[in-house]
Amino acid sequence: MKHTFLAILLALGTTASAENPFIGRWALTIPGGGAGWLGVEEKEGKLSSNVLWGGGSVVPTAGTKVEGDTLIVTREQKNKEGKVTTETITATRSGDTLSLTTVKHNPAGKQMGEPAAFTGKRIPDLPPRPDLSKVNFGPQIQLLNGKDLTGWRLLKEGVDNGWSVKDGILMNRVTKEKGKHYGNLRTDAEFEDFNLKTEVRTQEGSNSGIYLRGIYEVQIMESFGKPLDSHHMGALYSRITPAVAAEKPIGEWQTLDITLVDRHLTVILNGKTIIDNQPVLGCTGGAMTSDEFKPGPIYLQGDHTNVDYRNMLLRPVVK
Repeated sequence: MKHTFLAILLALGTTASAENPFIGRWALTIPGGGAGWLGVEEKEGKLSSNVLWGGGSVVPTAGTKVEGDTLIVTREQKNKEGKVTTETITATRSGDTLSLTTVKHNPAGKQMGEPAAFTGKRIPDLPPRPDLSKVNFGPQIQLLNGKDLTGWRLLKEGVDNGWSVKDGILMNRVTKEKGKHYGNLRTDAEFEDFNLKTEVRTQEGSNSGIYLRGIYEVQIMESFGKPLDSHHMGALYSRITPAVAAEKPIGEWQTLDITLVDRHLTVILNGKTIIDNQPVLGCTGGAMTSDEFKPGPIYLQGDHTNVDYRNMLLRPVVK
């Protein structure tokens, strides 16, 4: 998602208008319990929306309308032959809570399975941009001991573990084999707001990520020499595009300095500020939860490709 939608939402705020109580940002718990997000806006009298559905990116929907007291959002997905599967999401509101139902129809218009119910909750307005010079950070915590995985565990049980420590380096090594499903790695400890400093080294085709509180993914990717994009190194995945390109070539150690305070994010990559105290509108794909107001772990994405980390230091905000 580019800055345009972000700017419009910030200009409008998240508080619903008297005419349309659905305008704003909603944290979703989608069918199956995954994290989702819905943003509804109105411009020149026309409604539109963007949605995050578990994994992947925040994407625009095909249609948004209100009929009576019901919000109706339409999602479309094309297959390789260009045929469209349609998903219709309907929502009713009670205060700051949504009750939603989703149902899919195949390209022939036949319903696929039974409707699924899920819930949503309005995300409170963003606080003012914090003055980071006045934020009080506590003593630093060394998250990597350079010897073993003490203090870390796989996010889910029953998956393959590609993580190990060698010569002070936390390494993820995966092999693309049928039946192999590699796990993400999380800290035992959980945190609220903080500053996190670390070093990362990408491998060929690296695609990883650092999840802040298990909710917001700062992208780790081999993207040296590529155009600016919200899916490239240092971006807040699919939400905030870096202001400048600061990647180093493949195989070089790169420094990251990440600050999360009051739902505002700063990312300094290799000494260059690429995200400058920008508002975070909601969870990103792969989030453990859509609840942005609870402590959570640092988790490292390990289900895609090889990547290295070292020297990971966290200083929690003292409030």
